[in-house]
Amino acid sequence: MKFDTPAGTNPIDQEKVVAQPHARIEGPLKVTGQATYAAEYREPRNAAHGYVLGSGIARGKIKHIDVSRAEAAPGVLLVLTHHKTPWTNLESPVPQQYEHSPHLVNEEVNYYGEAVAFVVAETFEQARHAAHLIEIEYDTIDADFVLADVMNEGKAPPGNPDSVVGDFDGAFRDAPVKVDVTYTTPDQSQSPMEPHASIAEWQGEQLTLYTSNQMVHWVRRGLSKTFHMAQQDIRIVSRYVGGGFGSKLNFYADAVLSALAAKELGRPVKTVLQRPLIYNHTTHRPATIQRVRLAADREGHLLAVGHDTFTGDLPGGDGENASDQTKLLYAGPNRLIRTRLSELHLPPGGSMRAPGEAVGLLALECAMDELAEQLHLDPLELRIRNDIQHDPEKGPKRPYSSRKLVKALREGAERFGWSTRHPTPGQVREGEWLIGLGVASAFRKNLVQPSGAKVRLEKGGKLTVETQMTDIGTGSYTILGQVAAEMLGLRLEDVTVKLGDSDFPKASGSGGSFGANSSTTGLYYACEELRKIISEAFGYDPNTTEFKNGEVWSGNHCTLLAKASSKGAIEAEGNVTWGELTEKFVQASFGAHFAEVGVNAYTGETRIRRLLSVASAGRILNPVTARSQCLGGMTMGVGAALMEELHVDDRYGLFINHDLAEYHVPVHADIPALDVLFLDELDDKSSPLKAKGVGELGICGVGAAVANAMYNASGVRIRDYPLTLDKVLAGWEAAH
Repeated sequence: MKFDTPAGTNPIDQEKVVAQPHARIEGPLKVTGQATYAAEYREPRNAAHGYVLGSGIARGKIKHIDVSRAEAAPGVLLVLTHHKTPWTNLESPVPQQYEHSPHLVNEEVNYYGEAVAFVVAETFEQARHAAHLIEIEYDTIDADFVLADVMNEGKAPPGNPDSVVGDFDGAFRDAPVKVDVTYTTPDQSQSPMEPHASIAEWQGEQLTLYTSNQMVHWVRRGLSKTFHMAQQDIRIVSRYVGGGFGSKLNFYADAVLSALAAKELGRPVKTVLQRPLIYNHTTHRPATIQRVRLAADREGHLLAVGHDTFTGDLPGGDGENASDQTKLLYAGPNRLIRTRLSELHLPPGGSMRAPGEAVGLLALECAMDELAEQLHLDPLELRIRNDIQHDPEKGPKRPYSSRKLVKALREGAERFGWSTRHPTPGQVREGEWLIGLGVASAFRKNLVQPSGAKVRLEKGGKLTVETQMTDIGTGSYTILGQVAAEMLGLRLEDVTVKLGDSDFPKASGSGGSFGANSSTTGLYYACEELRKIISEAFGYDPNTTEFKNGEVWSGNHCTLLAKASSKGAIEAEGNVTWGELTEKFVQASFGAHFAEVGVNAYTGETRIRRLLSVASAGRILNPVTARSQCLGGMTMGVGAALMEELHVDDRYGLFINHDLAEYHVPVHADIPALDVLFLDELDDKSSPLKAKGVGELGICGVGAAVANAMYNASGVRIRDYPLTLDKVLAGWEAAH
């Protein structure tokens, strides 16, 4: 079914189950250890253990590799190098990507941590020991690891042309009030708790891969291309994912080499990436250098909006596009928005929660505060004055499907007590703590993907849902169960949801905040088809039939739903593709973040005291799981502001803080009680559910609100993230 006209009234609008605060239906399995994660499957018996050996250089060639000692080590079953793979002697290696991902291709090394050998043994310890017996000599090639060194060599990425509207240079030059500031964000790691892991098993020519991945169909498609085999001969199972945040959109050496080794050995192979390779072999968020230029008249109306993003990645990579939200968030007749991508030889860049906006707003929303200060205008009011109800580039012909940014700002300000903010930095103090308030707008584009599902009414009247959709801790099991229950007039406990298996209909997967809206829409259409089958079986008109309380009603006639499947289960399948509504209307989720921080007047230490997020994201399918998503995003936003940074060893091109001890993320002591407010909203241009993405909205702008509050408290404006205490102290020292 193509969704190409705005949604009308439908069964979801009853909100008897949908939009109600249900706890996660899979929660008891997780807290009792019964949820099976990638490395825990028992189905493949007698699994051998794989160990990926990563490169010790960033760029060059393997001059010589000796695996004889490893092969002779106790318990070793197989050692693979580029001499022993089906991809040997390809003209050039293919970068890590969604489509095709061979490993051990040839002697070339493209980044530190790239797989250079793979050892399989009876135990993990034996495989690890043997891997470190492998002797490798490299010829190194000069490499670039620092973005600032190569930023001027950057080019516009394919498919991302410059956005030019009006006369930016002239408007900026002539404007009475303006700021021209540069913000930098570091490389960051998604750093999921659950490591990337895979178990591969062959039965004849059929491959089953149990893995930790956000996108089942992407892995299946990619392995099909990698191994030159039909997709129907590959089964991917990813029932539970212990966090991904974008790093598990791709698939890596654990999946590919486990499958290759299992085929050769004729027995299952399990591989769990060791923690340092999670940072140096899988993807990360690339660093950015962002120049933001804003100019306004003396009343605070934007006249010129400029945002240049410089980023870097391996050849063929995308870097971090941090300027996209600036194209859409605020008014301004003259605009110049550009991205420049340079070649770096760090581990591969990739998506990290809310790619683009998460770091783009760190710069834009702080620059807005700097402009407000120049104007002597409340930063909240500056944002409100520059609200716009249509695409700033394409004009009124492309309006927003819904936009409640101003409402989010105003209601958030009232709830947070924004009126108590002192406009002059450093004026509020409690003991040794300087106190400040900050605000930032939240924006995340509303993405949608094709998605499908199958529903089956079992004998006895229970309902089963099957779809490839994954649950990465976001509540997919629960919201899909709610939608199915609403559509068929059942209780949530009467629905069984099965996810993360490529034997089920292809679904959107989890990523980009498109998962909930897309997958529930595919399920909606499957349920709609099942409703039609059941109605016609009872002789009812499908257009007027009502499903409620386990019964099917047509006027005054009522039949038990269970009767429809009394002679055997009946099933239906549905899917969604998307029409032109996403082009006719700007679709995005909006919100506002408010922060109160304390900065120690002697040490420069920053502590979060309060955070509030106001979210406008269409129908909230489940306020419990949605709130949890916002809390997670807010926590990641605090991390991006205050502590998250991958440190590059510029001798070898690796991320040196490659473990959970040294890659700092917020812990419980860093996070106070958080507050989330959802605005009532239905977006009928988005989907039949009238929902939009909410998970990543929670991170977009949080770090900027923290940074603005830090400035309000301390009087130090830091433009180099993360905002650590040494930078606060340096600012104070420079001021005196």
